[in-house]
Amino acid sequence: MHALSPLLSGFVPIWAISAVGYAVGRTGVLGPHAESVLGRFVFNVAMPAALFTTIAATPLDAFVNTSMIAFAAGTALACLLGFAVSRWFFGRRLPDQAIGGMAAGYVNSANLGIPVAVQILGDASFVAPVLLFQVLLVTPVILAVLDAGTGGGAGPRREGGRRRGAGGAARLLLVPLRTPVILGAVLGCAVSAAGWRLPAALGHSVGLLGGAGVPTALLTLGMSLHGRPPATGAAFRAEVGATVLIKTLVQPLAAFAVGSLVLHLPAHQLFAVVVLSALPSAQNVFVYARQYDLSTALARDSVMLSTLLSMATLSVAAWVLGPAPA
Repeated sequence: MHALSPLLSGFVPIWAISAVGYAVGRTGVLGPHAESVLGRFVFNVAMPAALFTTIAATPLDAFVNTSMIAFAAGTALACLLGFAVSRWFFGRRLPDQAIGGMAAGYVNSANLGIPVAVQILGDASFVAPVLLFQVLLVTPVILAVLDAGTGGGAGPRREGGRRRGAGGAARLLLVPLRTPVILGAVLGCAVSAAGWRLPAALGHSVGLLGGAGVPTALLTLGMSLHGRPPATGAAFRAEVGATVLIKTLVQPLAAFAVGSLVLHLPAHQLFAVVVLSALPSAQNVFVYARQYDLSTALARDSVMLSTLLSMATLSVAAWVLGPAPA
């Protein structure tokens, strides 16, 4: 129980801002197209700025960390299981399979990972390699699958649901240039590798834009809870349940197994790996589903439910693996 109170300080803003978003959607104060406009703002402006500023300020050698093997193994297993469940058990299309895999294995490292790491681990240093791994390796794969499955990039559709463009191989090669999220991450890597620093005024401006990403994404997520009938049915509930089970239980257990049985990580590193693997699904899943004109029901419900349940899994991880309270 000693870990429960610190956890609340990280989770309360997520619930509070999502609740504000629901109220905004219910009252219609921002107009009928607010959710769409804010979603595009997050994907095309705020999120790329946030990724650029974070990665540009992070030494790339932070990525070289033995314990990252355990985190990567848990993430890969969770994403593949989520993809497989969506494909073979529920018959989803390729882009929806990508969203299912992402919901099952992409952790909320950006806005929840840091406060949880500080409160439970007493050290946020491991969040940087997790963020780099997800942004530089997992995100391009997810976006490439989304791009291939939706016919070539995000944005308004043409020609009956498919977009004009080059051939499949050339289109995939151009994904980084057409996807602001990846472009922001790549530019951040280039700045970090070169050891550059933006002029103070420009860096502050980009930081302000990036700072708008998380609260706007949570507002949009909350707005999506109103104004449309909730997805129902036994099959949908089973899909959400399977996705959240993989995210909150299978992923941290897999990371624990690899970290303890294969890598024999020191106790503090194993603790960090399990805690960050047990974080809930990131709201990025909802943002990507919204941007690519896919159903947001699975992403929305998985984010909300895994955020609620991860309070329990994180507390158990802290109780079992964490140091005894003084």
